[in-house]
Amino acid sequence: MDNSATPIAERVRPRTLDAIAGQAHLLAPGKPLRLAIEQDLLPSMVLWGPPGVGKTTLARVIATTTRAYFVNYSAVLGSVAEVRTIVEEARSRRALEGKRTVLFVDEIHRFNKAQQDAFLPHVESGVLTLIGATTENPSFSVNAALLSRCRVFRLEALGAGDLEPLLVRAHSDPRAHIEDIAVPNDAISAIAHLARGDARRALQLLESAVAYARTRSQTSVDMECVSAIEGTRVLLYDKAGDEHYNVTSAFIKSMRGSDPDAAVYWMMRLLDAGDDPLFVLRRMIIFASEDIGNADPRALVVATSADAAYRRLGMPEGMYALGQAVVYLASAPK
Repeated sequence: MDNSATPIAERVRPRTLDAIAGQAHLLAPGKPLRLAIEQDLLPSMVLWGPPGVGKTTLARVIATTTRAYFVNYSAVLGSVAEVRTIVEEARSRRALEGKRTVLFVDEIHRFNKAQQDAFLPHVESGVLTLIGATTENPSFSVNAALLSRCRVFRLEALGAGDLEPLLVRAHSDPRAHIEDIAVPNDAISAIAHLARGDARRALQLLESAVAYARTRSQTSVDMECVSAIEGTRVLLYDKAGDEHYNVTSAFIKSMRGSDPDAAVYWMMRLLDAGDDPLFVLRRMIIFASEDIGNADPRALVVATSADAAYRRLGMPEGMYALGQAVVYLASAPK
């Protein structure tokens, strides 16, 4: 069957625990999660981590190694009626075959309350073993009662050292259909760094670099090919999730640490990603009172004046007032 239209990340998806990139803190020999998988003693769990770190891959490897029956459920498209069917089949399977049912829910943060309530008693009773995957902090996005019955495993962003072996394996994998074009070590290293910890992005960049080399009738990928397919970097950000709070925290800590360059950088990260400038100004006004206070009473005046100037001018002219204020606050005594 021709699967060339299937994304490369799907074509070369690892099939064993040893082939999964990174996550040694969870999957190295002797680690509790690996032992639970190998001994088929899976608890209900939530796999939490940024995009492209192997959450779905790990769930699929579990599906092939466990003796339990594995069911995929869509948090977006699934209904409560479908939950009832899955539960009834799981009960029958356990009674007639003595086999457990493992339910995999990708993007579990999209579970609505009705779905979560419908699953809860069956996860608690052991009829279902739940594996959820999410990019959002499960403490905010998953029902507390359901979360209390699951173990949360945090998957980390992949380093270039994790991605380089993955890219080398993918290049030589016949399922990838890219082995006809050589990819030297320097190109592999450059692609691994461009991927910013995302295995899916790394594989897409590799495939694009090979395709670009083919259009130029080259026999190998050179650095010009890598530069050509890099494209425009998109900031990893979510205005309502973890990255919003991470970047906001970095912004405040850079002002607190009296680093005006870093403070301007993190402020621009917030604004470039689409955050409301009034939110940024509110944080600066709070900072002027809480962190600076009477060490420099003018700081509050500068912050409120920047707020008034922005409301009067809007963007882009209001950016000057924000920039002046953040430099002043970062430089002021605390």
